[in-house]
Amino acid sequence: MRPIQVKPGIYWVGGIDWNLRYFHGYVTPRGTTYNAYLIIDDKITLVDTVKHYLFDEMLNRIKEIIDPARIDYVVSNHVEMDHSGGLPQIMEVAPHARIVTSPQGKKGLQRHYKKDDWDFMVVKSGEELNIGARTLKFVHVPMVHWPDSMVTYVPEEKLLLPNDAFGQHIASAGRFDDEVGWDIVREEASTYYANIVLPYGDNVLKALDVLAQLEIDTIAPSHGVIWRSYIDKILPVYRRWASNETEPRALIVYDTMWDSTKRIALALQAGLEDAGVPVTVRFLQTSHISEIMTDLLVSKAVLIGSPTLNNGMLPTVSAFLTYIKGLRPKKRFGFAFGSYGWGGQGAREVAAAMQAMGLEMPLEVINIQYLPDGRELESVSDAGRKLGELITLK
Repeated sequence: MRPIQVKPGIYWVGGIDWNLRYFHGYVTPRGTTYNAYLIIDDKITLVDTVKHYLFDEMLNRIKEIIDPARIDYVVSNHVEMDHSGGLPQIMEVAPHARIVTSPQGKKGLQRHYKKDDWDFMVVKSGEELNIGARTLKFVHVPMVHWPDSMVTYVPEEKLLLPNDAFGQHIASAGRFDDEVGWDIVREEASTYYANIVLPYGDNVLKALDVLAQLEIDTIAPSHGVIWRSYIDKILPVYRRWASNETEPRALIVYDTMWDSTKRIALALQAGLEDAGVPVTVRFLQTSHISEIMTDLLVSKAVLIGSPTLNNGMLPTVSAFLTYIKGLRPKKRFGFAFGSYGWGGQGAREVAAAMQAMGLEMPLEVINIQYLPDGRELESVSDAGRKLGELITLK
């Protein structure tokens, strides 16, 4: 693919990874892109780079436009190596370029790459850099999602270059949102948010308040497609996600050994649906935890079930709980259930883990010995109906 013009004189020159299927602990069935943007002005500027093994792709695209040695500035919005991985090589071909980054960005880049000869320009939040006909304005957005994170704004073009914010993992021939379609872009944006950005909702809201003061008609993130047609749709969605606003729906996640816990899960589903609550059911042996996070992002209640194995929960359930603990979902109901042969610790451990996360646990744990009978399953369905009533009230 050749470089793509985003605005007159501003080009996408990134790399496409069609084969990526795993990123930071979650699955990426559509691959991804590592986006970099070249701005042609009096001072030629490259905003972000690519993962190291796609450097040649980026360089070839740059060469179609200019001699890379002419680059004056390289803006590093974020230290993480999927965006800074090509920095050492670009500094070799553009040895006179200055690296523009945040104070934390400089510390991170120096620590990671151990380059004492790089020329850094450290910018404060709100600081501007004139490059000719255009101005670059830098806004620090710490912990969205690293301490060094910042966004670059080009006011003359109404263009936001927000690095990881508004990103998605999509490898596609189209570079713009309307070339891929709202449904796919929203789905991948939600998966990205749920698995990477969810813990930083308060910081995202602050960043959104700052961005609301800017005129923006194009958002060019560092992963996925560029937003130009669906900005009015994604901004309010992002605000809902950042506010931990959910829908009146439930997510059931479980693993099972001899189908007892599965039967409890299905009885809970029946009760919830009787109460008018839509339910998604995920079996941990067939659903990856990162796919489940997309369901959790919009669900008011998460019900997690495990049988007891070796005086504890199943390892798959433990791994899922560890994963969501780090992502820190808020403003949700939690519910634990399970089955056991003698000890019964599995479901109790699930409940304790959910309580430790701060989830509201309005009902007692369901923990059934051996195979649940018809009477017990009816009681389980009753609990599902009660939880469903609470969900629809909130």
